[in-house]
Amino acid sequence: MAKLTLTEIWIYPIKSLAGIRVQQATVKQKGLEHDRRFMLVDEGGRFFTQREHPHMALFSVSIANDQMTIESKTSKRNLTIELKPNGGKPLSVQIWDDKVDAREVDPVYSNWFSQELKITCKLIYFPESNLRDVDPRYAGANEQVSLADGYPCLIIGQSSLDDLNNRLEVPIPMKRFRPNFVFAGGAPFEEDDWKNFKIGKNRFAAVKLCARCVLTTVDPDTGIKGKEPLVTLATFRKKENKILFGQNLLPIDYDEVREGDEIELC
Repeated sequence: MAKLTLTEIWIYPIKSLAGIRVQQATVKQKGLEHDRRFMLVDEGGRFFTQREHPHMALFSVSIANDQMTIESKTSKRNLTIELKPNGGKPLSVQIWDDKVDAREVDPVYSNWFSQELKITCKLIYFPESNLRDVDPRYAGANEQVSLADGYPCLIIGQSSLDDLNNRLEVPIPMKRFRPNFVFAGGAPFEEDDWKNFKIGKNRFAAVKLCARCVLTTVDPDTGIKGKEPLVTLATFRKKENKILFGQNLLPIDYDEVREGDEIELC
């Protein structure tokens, strides 16, 4: 069996803004530490994503000294906030069919994003103690999830992207698919069939293939929406009217994962 190695780790502190590649990360019940604990919502509390607002791609995010800095590629203005805000106005927000309790970080920050996006919005924070259940059809023991679309973590094999890129006229980068983990080795799409495995010391359960949407058609460098890779993926990765790419995961252990960790199927 080919050796499988973790080659990339990504977190996305603010849902649908740019991700951050890290060399190591702490696994929490909701997913990797700092991953999708913040989100932008409209005046009614409904979540924002690049699906409706592709220019959300044009914000870079960085972390240092327990703070997060967001920079607008358009205006070159930046904003720095605490990674774990204290206080804040409680409010109920909606992400897909879920309604969860969250907090507005600070109206000043909400105004900054409203000016940059040219649409009224609020920046909210989802504390670690607040609850959001994983879909019970795929949960094992009432697992929790952050503000990710549905599951704590997502893994994709580099071989799977290579296979896709061999079919595309213009290759695309892995960041189109916003994984938490990328691994090298093995056959294309072999992660489809995984059940239980370890990354280093940390066990995970693979529970559901990831259904892809128009967000994958947004160029993360320009914020411009196109047609690929969905058109090509639909020719060979469509099942029950869903286009599948990547595997959703539930963490079993809450340990560190590091680039270079070996992946072992159980």
